[in-house]
Amino acid sequence: MNHTIVAIATAHGVGSVGIVRLSGKDALPIALKLSKKQTLTPRYATLTPLYTHDETLIDEALVIYFQNPKSFTGEDVVEFQCHGGMIVAHTIVKECIDFGARLANPGEFSKRAFLNGRLDLTQAEAIASLIEASSVDAAKILARQMKGELRGYIESIRDALLEILAYSEVVIDYAEEDLPPDVVEQIFIKLEKIKLELSKTLESSKRRSGLMQGYRVAIIGKPNVGKSSLLNSLLDYERAIVSEIAGTTRDTIEEQVRIGTHLIRLVDTAGIRNASDEIERIGIERSIEAIEGADIVIALFDSSRAMDSEDEAIIDLIKQYAAVKPFICIVNKVDLPRVFEVKHLTHYSPIELSCKGDTSVLISALSELMDVDNNATEMMLISQRQIGATVETVHSIDESYEPLRDGELEFFSFHINQAIRHISSISRPYELDEMFDKMFGQFCLGK
Repeated sequence: MNHTIVAIATAHGVGSVGIVRLSGKDALPIALKLSKKQTLTPRYATLTPLYTHDETLIDEALVIYFQNPKSFTGEDVVEFQCHGGMIVAHTIVKECIDFGARLANPGEFSKRAFLNGRLDLTQAEAIASLIEASSVDAAKILARQMKGELRGYIESIRDALLEILAYSEVVIDYAEEDLPPDVVEQIFIKLEKIKLELSKTLESSKRRSGLMQGYRVAIIGKPNVGKSSLLNSLLDYERAIVSEIAGTTRDTIEEQVRIGTHLIRLVDTAGIRNASDEIERIGIERSIEAIEGADIVIALFDSSRAMDSEDEAIIDLIKQYAAVKPFICIVNKVDLPRVFEVKHLTHYSPIELSCKGDTSVLISALSELMDVDNNATEMMLISQRQIGATVETVHSIDESYEPLRDGELEFFSFHINQAIRHISSISRPYELDEMFDKMFGQFCLGK
C-alpha cells in the first residue's frame, strides 16, 4: 500500500461529469502539480484549471481533497470532477501516472478502506452489490448494510459464541473454582438460541435471493401455446420468433425486463413434449433446468385447444415443484373460441388473458410475488460467501452437541472455535485474544 493509486470512478462513455479518484501518500502533491495550486483546503470543492506536465490545459474541474484518515480509503484522497467523455478523464489519469501514481487494480480502493479499518467485509460487499442492485428493495437492504446493520448482527452472534467458549474454557481450566453448577445447561440453551437465529437468517436469505440477484422467471408450456408471444409482450418488442409451427423455440431465450421496482430475467423455454429429434430433446432438458433454476414459474395453457398429455405433463411439473417455488398459471388465447376446460387448473387460481392483448393482470401478479418480502425485518445475507460461512457455522454448532453432552469440553471448545471463525469471516477475522478478554472479563479468577 506504499503506492499512490488512480482510477476513473465513473462509468465509461459519454456523460456530463467524469470523476477521477486518487489515493495514497502522494495524492495531494500530485493534485497540486496538476492544478498548480499551493494548497487545497480539506473537504472543500475548488474550481481550478488542470494542466499536463508540459503546462497544456486539460480541463477546468472541481477538485476535492480528503485528508487522512477522514476519507473513503483512510488515506489522503483527491477527487477530480471533470467534464465527462472518453478523453478528459483518461488524460487526468495519464498525468497522475506520469507524476508517480499507478493505475489501481479492480476493487483496490475498497480493499484499502478495509485494510485501514474504514470498512468491514459486510460493508465492502454491500458497496459492490449496490452498484449492481436489481431492485429498489435490494438497494434499501444494501444501504442499511453499508451503515453496519449486518455487521452488528454478526457481532452479536460472535459475542454470544465467545461467551460460550469462555464458559467452556473456564470449566476446563478452573474446575476447582466456584462455578455455576448449571453451566453446561446454560451453554446448551445459548447454543440452541444461536442456531435458531442463524437458521432463520439462512432461510430468509435463500427465499429472498432474487432481491439481490434479480428474479429469474421461467415460462413453460407445450409447443405453440404462446410462450414466445408472452415474452414479446412483456418485453414490448419481438425478441422471440412467433409462428404457427409447433416447436419453433428449440432453445431457451433469456431477456431482462423491469417489473414494478424489480429487474427480472425472463426465460422462454422450448415446449415440453415427447422429443422427435435430438435438438428438441436437448431443448426440453433445458426447459426443465430453467424451472429448477427459476425463482418464479409461469405455466402457460392454450384456451383454444383441449387438454392433452402434454398439458398433463405441465401440471405434473407444477405438482412436483409447487412446494418449493411459486407458480403462476395462465390460460392464454382467450380471444379465440374456448375449448380448454379451466376446471383442470382450479386449484392453481389460473389467470385468463391473451398474450397479444392486455397482460397487466400478469404483471400485477408478478409484482405481488416479488414484493411479498418488502417489509420483512429479518436479517439478510447478500452473497454466497456469507451464506456458506453461516452454513459452516451452524454445522460446527451441530458438531459441538455430542462432546458437550459427553463432557468432552476440549472437543466442544474446538467446534465452538470453528463456529466463531466461520461467522467472523463474514465481517472481520477472529483473534484468540478476544476469547481471553471475554473469559477473564466474565469471571473473577485473578487469585
